[in-house]
Formats: sequence, C-alpha cells, structure tokens
Amino acid sequence: KKDIPAANFIIHEIHCSRNIEVCHYCSESVPKSEMKNHIESEHVQVTCKCRMKIENSLLKDHEASVCPLRPALCQYCDIQLTFDKLQDHEIYCGARTETCGGCGCNIMVKDLKEHPQVCG
Repeated sequence: KKDIPAANFIIHEIHCSRNIEVCHYCSESVPKSEMKNHIESEHVQVTCKCRMKIENSLLKDHEASVCPLRPALCQYCDIQLTFDKLQDHEIYCGARTETCGGCGCNIMVKDLKEHPQVCG
C-alpha cells in the first residue's frame, strides 16, 4: 500500500479494479490472475495429524502452538512426547525420588529445585 499522486489516482484506480481482487477469506489484495492459486494454496482445508481440519495457511501455527500432538519436552527428564501426554507423564516423572547429595534424604524430582533452600 503506497501513496498515489492525485494526478495518477484515477488511472491507478482503473488499473486496480481491472487487475486486483480482494480475497473474501483473508481480505488480502491479490492479482485476479493469481486468485485461484491463492485460494488453493492458502485457504484449502487440510487435515492435521490430530485429525482437525484447518486452512493450509494456519497449519504451521496450529502445529506449533495448539495441536495436542505437537512435540513437548518433560521438564524433569527432557524426554520428548506429545503435548496431550505431557501432563500425565510429568505427574509420574516428578514423583520419582532421588537421593540428595547434601542431606541423604530421598527427594521427589519435582521438589529438587526448592530442596537446597531447606536442606541443611
């Protein structure tokens, strides 16, 4: 989007009305000759591995931040699993115990970060 000099505005407006179309899905200005390709590449419905139907242009964001099958790392053991299994795994994994090198007590993994503050 640029500023158009007043002297050229009518010619510009005629050119745009002949050659440019506004996509009714995303309101982006697209050359008329490329509209079919734009719709097929950006707005076609695809199926994610989680079986959700989504526009192709939104798939990468979905897979990165919303998809329940996106990769996730356990905060306790750094194993990679899917996001939908992360919470159950971390409950189990955080409840494991390790021996404190300072006091010799068995401490749950989820409490190891705070333990040095209370450890003698």
